[in-house]
Amino acid sequence: GQNARSRLLLWSLPFDLILGTLRLCQLPVARIQMTEHDDTDGKSVSSASHCVELYARSLYEDLTCVCALQAAWRVPGQYLVALRPETHASHVHRTIQRLRVRASRRGHQLDVLQTYSGALCGFLVRMSSDVLHLAVRLPHVDYIEEDSSIFAQSAPWNLQRLMQPHSGASESGTYRPPNDGRMAEVYLMDGSVQTSHREVQGRVTVTDFSSVPEEDGVRVHRQASQCDGHGTHVAGVVSGTDSGVARGARLNLVRVLNCQGKGTVSGALAGMEYIRAALLARPPAGVVVLLPFIGGFSRSLNAASRDLVAQGAVVLAAAGNYREDACLYSPASEPEVITVGAVNLEDQLMSQGAGGTNFGRCVDLFAPGDDIVSASSDCNTCFTSHSGTSQAAAHAAGIAAVILSSHHNASPVQVLHTMLRYSISNAINFLSLSGTHQLTTPNLVAAMPPDSAEDEELLCRSVWSERSGVRSADRAISRCRVGEEMMSCSSYAPDGVHAGRSIVAHGGKMQCVAYNGPRGEGVYAVARCCVIGSLQCRVHASPEPGQDAECDGPWHHLTGCTTFSEAPIVSASRPRHGDRRRCVAKDGMTSHAVCCHAPSLECHLLEKISAARDQVEVSCPSGWTMTDCGAASQGSALIGSGAEGNSCRVRSAAGAAGTAGIAVCCRVRPPERGASPVH
Repeated sequence: GQNARSRLLLWSLPFDLILGTLRLCQLPVARIQMTEHDDTDGKSVSSASHCVELYARSLYEDLTCVCALQAAWRVPGQYLVALRPETHASHVHRTIQRLRVRASRRGHQLDVLQTYSGALCGFLVRMSSDVLHLAVRLPHVDYIEEDSSIFAQSAPWNLQRLMQPHSGASESGTYRPPNDGRMAEVYLMDGSVQTSHREVQGRVTVTDFSSVPEEDGVRVHRQASQCDGHGTHVAGVVSGTDSGVARGARLNLVRVLNCQGKGTVSGALAGMEYIRAALLARPPAGVVVLLPFIGGFSRSLNAASRDLVAQGAVVLAAAGNYREDACLYSPASEPEVITVGAVNLEDQLMSQGAGGTNFGRCVDLFAPGDDIVSASSDCNTCFTSHSGTSQAAAHAAGIAAVILSSHHNASPVQVLHTMLRYSISNAINFLSLSGTHQLTTPNLVAAMPPDSAEDEELLCRSVWSERSGVRSADRAISRCRVGEEMMSCSSYAPDGVHAGRSIVAHGGKMQCVAYNGPRGEGVYAVARCCVIGSLQCRVHASPEPGQDAECDGPWHHLTGCTTFSEAPIVSASRPRHGDRRRCVAKDGMTSHAVCCHAPSLECHLLEKISAARDQVEVSCPSGWTMTDCGAASQGSALIGSGAEGNSCRVRSAAGAAGTAGIAVCCRVRPPERGASPVH
């Protein structure tokens, strides 16, 4: 049956195409002659087809390359029987009837699905391949072709989604990123990769490192397609010719997973040591490390991941597929790693039966991770669909490679902020999450940055802590990443009971500390962490409780205020700009002023008072970045204020009038343009 199918497919090809394909496959062609011969029914058949038929049995394995690309596209058991062009339409039904009779004599049934009498005269039939030799010898039959799939030539949904915000997809739906990521090098820690697959051929180097545990159980079959499945698919998402995000990026495979997709923390640590040694031997320039795996919380795994970032690599990790808080797992819980959750076609959280994407404050952003088509290890031209946060992390790794190819000297934290800057905000419905996770999970879906280079921007993000305990002395702490400056610190108490927040130095770095109030139910600390060239921030405390905290010198801008008190906070200190950039404190309160300097940095204050609602929102205008989100109230307790994108949202415990939202908006003054006022 397989040999007959090989001959059948070749009979429908012109002789010159058969000859060229055989040469491409490096098969012997010297004995193929362009002559005629008669078959057993006296029908004239090209000798090229006849010779290929003679070679089919001995060369069958090699001949698979002749139609390798189409092999995965076939519709098995379904054939188009084409009659000669001069055949009258009435012969279609006669030919069908003759085929039914001959097949029936040999115990075969067939099902005619469609007849054609226009450009093609013939019919579509579902039958066993054992009937092919009967069909091809019928009068008026010109050739038989196996039915196959056809495909719309537009980018898959996941690639179109990456380009959607910035019109990177053409009208035909093709995928056009700013560059192909060829200046970046990606280390993929996974299982095996089918390096001969057309999607990644020539771009994957299998390193000499391997730390793979034995498979569990006795039923494991180490077929290549099983061992290579996950790694091949992920590699295709990163840099596949048709399915990849960064189609020119080079991949280095570091094997840490076995055929079951299982590894060990010790093996992963050894793999990271291998990558670290490679980075030290050759200073990194555009290096991405992709960790498409998850394990239980491990300080060791987190520390090794953090060290790779310190060496200059952009490290990305899968958030996990357990529908839980990503902070419970490693390396997803490491703050220096870019942790990626998964969304589906509708930009909603990916679901997998009882599981689904992880979430929470340890996730940095989400990316397409559901029903992703990429390279399959079943054959060198096969594709398949997989879902998971591994696929989502692979998308983000591809975006990182594109960013690094445009900005060769970008640091890991600059790559993160660029990804966040161009992500789609507030597209995900978080109603399925708990109230805590709705607060702390970033509502961001990754997108490709645009091709056009913009002026240097001040980029900021909000970093939430875990919730503090409920004792009055309990506190929550939030920190920025290496390379970020903390431009403000705020707090959020769901019940409105908190004792304020402060910024303290610890180990040479600033920490945002939020304090739970008496009989409070816990509080969150929210640091506003920012990056821009030469940005430097420092904190000035008020000399005494009740006195203002000020920035010194004209070059330092007030970017945030904090307030701390032994008693529950009703209203925080208010920032004041002008000749004296200060945080105005009330009696008994200690204030801290965050004062920052960078070339051409300018800041302004926006304030909005709610007339009668318990929530108020104030937003910075386009081109400006919010560095602080504060609140003031005339009487009702404040639940807290929080930055959501470039907006400041303030909630009070009761619906009292007079609640004010206060935002500090900063930017780098555009070159050769005057500063436009903020209204």
